[in-house]
Amino acid sequence: MKLQYLGTAAAEGFPGMFCSCETCEKARKVGGKNIRTRSQAVIDDRLLIDFPADTYHHILANGLELQKIQHCIITHSHSDHFYPADFEMCGAGFAHFKGSFKFNVYGGKAVYEKTKIAADEYALNNEERIAAHLIKPFETFNIMDYSITPLPADHDPATSPVIYAISDKASSVLYAHDTGMLKGDAWEWLRVSGLHFNFVSLDCTAGLLPGWRSGHLGLDTCREFAEKLKCTGAADDSTVFCLNHFSHNCLADYEDMIPHAVKYGFDVAFDGKTAVF
Repeated sequence: MKLQYLGTAAAEGFPGMFCSCETCEKARKVGGKNIRTRSQAVIDDRLLIDFPADTYHHILANGLELQKIQHCIITHSHSDHFYPADFEMCGAGFAHFKGSFKFNVYGGKAVYEKTKIAADEYALNNEERIAAHLIKPFETFNIMDYSITPLPADHDPATSPVIYAISDKASSVLYAHDTGMLKGDAWEWLRVSGLHFNFVSLDCTAGLLPGWRSGHLGLDTCREFAEKLKCTGAADDSTVFCLNHFSHNCLADYEDMIPHAVKYGFDVAFDGKTAVF
């Protein structure tokens, strides 16, 4: 399995769109891996995770062909992860396809309802170009070769937030964005699931800011999350843990974060980073 990070920032981007704080100014000056767009990833170039407003930039920057990607799982309905207004661009006149095309969107209630509203508004139902699929926590579903289980995230409940355990026949990944510390039922599912994660992507929105346990995590609580995951048996010392989803408020740009992450055995995501496992 291959996971590629397309965007690795929190909602405001990194540097923040309107921000002139010291961290943002440094990121603009230094550039490179310090420039982060809104959160999105893709597995094996064919399964999208999230659909932010930066999706168009992501497919151009990474040589992806969105017309060949027909499945997208959504973590929650906040606009930096889900921007259904762009679904209009797969409608008649905006897009022409060779053969059939249907973009399948999978998400909780808030995502499902917003997808249906967008499909109605842009008359995509008549063309059957957008299909909404309602998912529920702990209910495993299959897409292509992947077995996918959404688990309840600790995030704004109005957005129907989930994280995803994704497996094929060879490997497994836990994609844990946006979330704070999980609740007991999620930990119990991980304990009895029989899964072993080769790769875990952890929310590190708070970066070096301590004590973030609800809604998002920081480096200190990512350490706690990783150790608790190991206690369930779903991860061990062979598991690669990668920090992702950084806010400009996190007191560290990419270079600043590296020594702190390495100290605890973590990798650090950047836009375009690819992991094969």
